[in-house]
Amino acid sequence: MKRVWTADELLEHFTLLPDELNAVGNKSGATRLGFAVLFKCFQHEGRFLRSRQEAAPEVVRFLATQVGVDPILFAQYAWEGRTIEAHRAQIREITKIREFRRVDEEALLTWL
Repeated sequence: MKRVWTADELLEHFTLLPDELNAVGNKSGATRLGFAVLFKCFQHEGRFLRSRQEAAPEVVRFLATQVGVDPILFAQYAWEGRTIEAHRAQIREITKIREFRRVDEEALLTWL
């Protein structure tokens, strides 16, 4: 992920839409911000970030303002474990994107 963003780029790529805010709404603190960052970065990058360091600080601050959480709490978001796995599953469900499976590999090879 690039490190420097203009205000217009932040607005275009990282503004939470009403349905997205609803998905964030039942979470609090670091979990709320972590989910928002994970979700919007997934939409923008087309993949989940591998570590919190990949998230640009400007993006974290921009999303923190939208969800009403202090951006410093992003450092407390657990990058391993059940919570982030549940968040990834929820994001896949919202975006209608599922994990690549063995059957997909066979179909892709046939298509190619």
